Amino acid sequence: EIKLVESGGALVQPGGSLNLSCVASGFPFYYYAMKWVRQAPGQDLEWLSTINSAQNSGIGSRSPYYADSVKGRFTVSRDNDKATLYLHMSNLKTEDTAIYYCVKGGGFDASGPRGQGTQVTVSS
Repeated sequence: EIKLVESGGALVQPGGSLNLSCVASGFPFYYYAMKWVRQAPGQDLEWLSTINSAQNSGIGSRSPYYADSVKGRFTVSRDNDKATLYLHMSNLKTEDTAIYYCVKGGGFDASGPRGQGTQVTVSS
């Protein structure tokens, strides 16, 4: 059974930073690309970032990839030994308020199995 458990969401002030984690189990984590998506209140799921698997991150790869809305502010990383995906978010804005999900698989959309999400609220 594929299981993805996100954590790290919190209430943070504009301009602040936050680190999200996603622990994966039930599949060979190292083999798969992974991505982060989010859903703001009343909005559709929004793709944020994709990081390739180790074997697809060599010379010529431009992984990781970011949506324009978060490029330069968010950084995705992974620890294959711990089967964990990370998202470091900085210079947070009120429009970053959303439920954040990690998703198994690659591409630049929100499709794929995801966890229960973690709430990030950016407010003063």
